[in-house]
Amino acid sequence: MTDLFARHRAVIPNWVGVYYDQPIEIVSGKGCRVTDSNGRGYLDFFAGILTNMLGYDVAEVREAVERQLSTGIVHTSTLYLIRSQVELAEKIAKLSGIENAKVFFTNSGSEANETALAAALVARKANQVLAMRGSYHGRSFGTVAVTGNAAWKASSNDPFGTHYLHGTDRQLPHYQGMSDAEFIAACVEDLRNLLTGGIHPHDVGALIAEPIQGVGGFTMAPDGLFAAYKDVLDEHGILLISDEVQTGWGRTGANFWGIGAHGVTPDMMTFAKGLANGFAIGGVVGRGDLLDGIRGNGISTFGGNPIATTAANATLDYVLSRDLQKNAAVTGTIIIDGLREAAPGLAAVGEVRGRGLMFAVDLVDPATSKPSPPLAGKVLEAARQRGLLIGKGGLYGATLRMAPPLTISEDEAREGLGLLLDALREVSEGAAGS
Repeated sequence: MTDLFARHRAVIPNWVGVYYDQPIEIVSGKGCRVTDSNGRGYLDFFAGILTNMLGYDVAEVREAVERQLSTGIVHTSTLYLIRSQVELAEKIAKLSGIENAKVFFTNSGSEANETALAAALVARKANQVLAMRGSYHGRSFGTVAVTGNAAWKASSNDPFGTHYLHGTDRQLPHYQGMSDAEFIAACVEDLRNLLTGGIHPHDVGALIAEPIQGVGGFTMAPDGLFAAYKDVLDEHGILLISDEVQTGWGRTGANFWGIGAHGVTPDMMTFAKGLANGFAIGGVVGRGDLLDGIRGNGISTFGGNPIATTAANATLDYVLSRDLQKNAAVTGTIIIDGLREAAPGLAAVGEVRGRGLMFAVDLVDPATSKPSPPLAGKVLEAARQRGLLIGKGGLYGATLRMAPPLTISEDEAREGLGLLLDALREVSEGAAGS
């Protein structure tokens, strides 16, 4: 593996990070478990960054893709009709709850967000966008501009003006101690002030927001904030885009779409990640008038191709027929409750948060209570040594973030919880004693 890592470093840009002091190569998988090139097995609590939504080697998805491959048609382009694309679009439009919805397919979440932003700015004849502090929306030019996390901003050049709102930053001194209602009121007042004294509302196309911030460490605004924001936006005709790349398809347990926790239907939603269980797909579902309104010709060469949409149809059917949203709620509760119960006895653990099968643990220096990226790295390694794969992120790089496949069983949830707690105890005891 050392040789492969050296080859990787020689030809892959150095900003493409890899986990672990000795990176692993995953060579096979089944269910919620994977095996590396040394034959070591792991319970996967990160699922390819939330992309292997059903886990690995799912017969229904594999067989659907094999049937499509057997036709000899891997790609035709949207210049021709693609039955699996139309069928998938029909399902997503219905599930979205958006009236007269249409769907445009892309290859990734970045492309999906670019499309939604383009539709909003054209419809509004605007050149300004609202986004959230701590957010991440992709690595393309436009999505970097609306990303509110400096560590993930590859460029300071923006194609439009971006203005960042409060919502997930309650750790700031002037918000600490507020109730949800008080915090929402303060955020809404800040938005009103921005649209009065900062920018002209006619110049603003949309607010784009993640219901739960992914790269941000699964931080989330209190339920109802985006409904309160939308009341203000509606006064000016400003659109709401919900970035559901990580929160869609029932992962949060309580709702099929993450934005559902706020009791509001957005004008557009973007999606990607787990929809095709590992095959590349993304897209935007939104009001038909908005997507129809994008000027000029448009195409996504590989977006919505027969293989990806066939896999996505099989994946979505699997999610719905087995009520994996409910499973996310049940198994997520087991893990989150277990983490919260243990947290007071773990010196290096700060906040535990999550919803469904999206949960996170902040690592802090026991002496100062400040975020500790080194301790988060140690837990990442300690978990791997025990046979558990987890992720890392957050605004300070000190947050463990986890999102197992939606198919995880209750026994596997308890197993993973035990492995994670063992790793946290080891690191906490070491940090407290140093």
